[in-house]
Amino acid sequence: MSKLKVATCSLAGCFGCHMSILDLDERLFTLVDLVEFDRSPITDIKQIGVCDVGIIEGGVCNAENVHVLREFRSHCNILISMGACAITGGVPAMRNRFTLKECLDESYISGMGLLDAQIPNDPEIPLLLSKVHPLHEVVKIDYFLPGCPPSADAIWTFLTQLLSGQPIALSYTQLHYD
Repeated sequence: MSKLKVATCSLAGCFGCHMSILDLDERLFTLVDLVEFDRSPITDIKQIGVCDVGIIEGGVCNAENVHVLREFRSHCNILISMGACAITGGVPAMRNRFTLKECLDESYISGMGLLDAQIPNDPEIPLLLSKVHPLHEVVKIDYFLPGCPPSADAIWTFLTQLLSGQPIALSYTQLHYD
């Protein structure tokens, strides 16, 4: 039997959800027996192939995030939004109460300790969106795995239930937002 292909990525967030995946510890060996990782920081593969499952953490804050998210949606049969940033925009979305101009001015022009500064304008820097968006505002999401970050136990339960075709049922104690 062939292994399911899984891809992961992080958009606008802290990378805490991927750290929780690593917190699976020895269960990672069992997971690797069940799946083959495609694009992922775990594999350092930068392009995504056709995959059974895509797992994305982080919100959408720039044009590159939009591109990567749409690419994942088109290449993954199942797409999972993992963590508070992916589901609600999380901490990065705190900038949503300000205009983009206000954010850029505070960060690069008038912030404390800045002298003779300018807003970067380099074609290598992805264009910022006016707001940070949760993933489901950009593409269809099949499953949501909440938490900030979700615990390794919640990720393990979620993935093993999904991979075995069981209904996803996380206990209340597996969910936390700290």
